[in-house]
Amino acid sequence: MDRTMIEQIVTQVLTVMSNPGEVGAAIKGIPVGISNRHIHLSADHVEILFGRGHTLTLKKGLKQVGEFAAAETVTLVGPKGVIQGVRVLGPARKITQVEISSTDGFNLGISPPLRDSGQIIESASLIVVGTSGAITLKEGAICAARHIHMSNDDAQRFGVSDRDRVMAEADGPRGCIFKNVLVRVHPSFRLEFHLDTDEANAVGLKNGDQVWLPQCEEV
Repeated sequence: MDRTMIEQIVTQVLTVMSNPGEVGAAIKGIPVGISNRHIHLSADHVEILFGRGHTLTLKKGLKQVGEFAAAETVTLVGPKGVIQGVRVLGPARKITQVEISSTDGFNLGISPPLRDSGQIIESASLIVVGTSGAITLKEGAICAARHIHMSNDDAQRFGVSDRDRVMAEADGPRGCIFKNVLVRVHPSFRLEFHLDTDEANAVGLKNGDQVWLPQCEEV
């Protein structure tokens, strides 16, 4: 082994020792982000619920670029129950969409269908109450289907494309394989596997845990 190769190996080892967190992140899988119940509001519904001219107030930024948890919350009212303190996520969207779990739907007395985000036609209805008014949604309440956000570089690394359906594997005492996971690819997306609280609780997953794509080899 010549001197140049030895120096390169020593440099690599020193880099690993000085940046253990970065190396660990590189070899791990896809981080988990658990979606608790929340609502996306259109701009006109923001004004109805919180007052004319009102805009959403930033409370905390979320992992995906430009998205945030707002300071505002609403109350969901169904035929059989009420859920208070449901977080509004910003920014405002074109269409109002409520994302809840099957358990939430049972408590409210509605049957939200399992849908990809944005597919709200003939979904469940409910009443949304804010501090200044209320709206009745004829449709808009869904259980959001599990999905993975990826940048273009991530998609290339995993060998997948936008709108692909993949399997995601979780380890642990209740380890399992999630099927029919939608891949969503956009240059601004940050790598994250989204699932709801029912799914996460069933297999003991927490925010920041890792899942893997068993059918995909990173390149």
